[in-house]
Amino acid sequence: MIFSSVTFLFLFLPIILALVLLAGKRLRNHVLLAASLLFYAWGEGGYCLLLIGSVLVNFFLARRLEGAAGPGRKWLLSLGILLNLAPLFVFKYARFVVESLNAIPGVSLFAGLQHNSLHLPVGISFFTFQALSYLVDVYRQTVPAERRLVNCGLYIAMFPQLLAGPIVRYHDLASQLVRRSVSREGLAAGAERFVLGLGKKVLLADPLGVQADRIFLLPAADLSTPEAWLGALCYTLQLYYDFSGYSDMAIGLGRMFGFVLPENFNYPYISRSIREFWRRWHMSLSAWLRDYLYIPLGGNRKGTWRTLVNLLLVFLVCGLWHGANWTFVLWGAWHGLFLVLERLVPVRSQSKLLQAGGWLYATLVVMLGWVLFRSPDLASALHYLGVMAGGGADAAGLIAAELAQDARFRTELIAAVIFAAPVYVTVRSFLDRAAASAGSVVGGAAAAFARGGFRLFLFGVVAYFSVISIAARAYHPFLYFQF
Repeated sequence: MIFSSVTFLFLFLPIILALVLLAGKRLRNHVLLAASLLFYAWGEGGYCLLLIGSVLVNFFLARRLEGAAGPGRKWLLSLGILLNLAPLFVFKYARFVVESLNAIPGVSLFAGLQHNSLHLPVGISFFTFQALSYLVDVYRQTVPAERRLVNCGLYIAMFPQLLAGPIVRYHDLASQLVRRSVSREGLAAGAERFVLGLGKKVLLADPLGVQADRIFLLPAADLSTPEAWLGALCYTLQLYYDFSGYSDMAIGLGRMFGFVLPENFNYPYISRSIREFWRRWHMSLSAWLRDYLYIPLGGNRKGTWRTLVNLLLVFLVCGLWHGANWTFVLWGAWHGLFLVLERLVPVRSQSKLLQAGGWLYATLVVMLGWVLFRSPDLASALHYLGVMAGGGADAAGLIAAELAQDARFRTELIAAVIFAAPVYVTVRSFLDRAAASAGSVVGGAAAAFARGGFRLFLFGVVAYFSVISIAARAYHPFLYFQF
């Protein structure tokens, strides 16, 4: 079940909202946990037992860890890390490791595994990292172990952010698991955020994704240079609107149920460096890697060269976290390389020209990296990048020529480019300031009416066209479900 499906929007969500409101404060978490397990089992079937196992293992291990002393604490933590990572390795990385080893001449290990890969449980990378952060924080004594199984289960398995984040720390939700209010204001704000995320997904990400797929799937001999750049642009925008749309929906759903979830995106495509990009893109993963990998490795406390090595290691892990393929490893190394270069050659300037150059540089690096991310193997990625560099036909190509005449596609592409910048936030902030600084009662009322009218109009338009699009379009799952 996905958020942009008719089943979720018009059956699952209304029923769960009603049950949560009827349950009252004492049973609210029980209802949400049951709904979350049902939500996961709906799409993953028996793999729901894996999620339940993660909840039980981390709940009881954290309790033991909190009460342990001496060397036993490290052993318990090591056991917890092993038990959390073992399923992730088996389902996500075992085949990749075996195939990589078998590529070495004279090595032949578990050949059958190459042809019969296990189904990857949706969201396993997200709930595994979330559970690991809880266990490590209990070990570090920065949070107490949760005393109630239902609260621990809801923290790990809460359905709004279960499948694709944001990756939430336990200390961000601990008090909310015990005390929170489900209010009309929260429901309204959550619904607004959810609908805007839904619009990102179905009105921008999905149609751009259709064209990106058409271009990336072209036979190598038919791909032209203009088409390659157009495909890379479409995928760059698709990935942002798909993932940030999911995050918006998750945050909106959380708000409806009384939770305040952390932000995950902050307009990453306005970044003027790769360092800034990673402060704006998938912020919950960036923070997780910083706090649980980069800093424990020594961070920037052990000299320049150790800092650079740590950065490269962290981004190799970041690449592998996204997928078991050498393209992801290379994508992580690509970002790590530019972060190292930016450390070695820091550029800070107030010059508008240099800032524009920084944006162009960061955008180009990110877009070329997404080609690696999207490609099925290194050979395909290198060929596609070669065509982008001028190795393809100079003519536009059949798809590019067709899309150039497609008014709907041009509208979607232009809208996607415009709203990748903080246009909505700027307009909303302007209206908020106008309402707050109005010099008279009449002026204040007029400004407040304009602010409310703008938000209501946008909500209505996006909701209307999103529902029409969902009814008319085929199934398009979120891209990050595969990671």
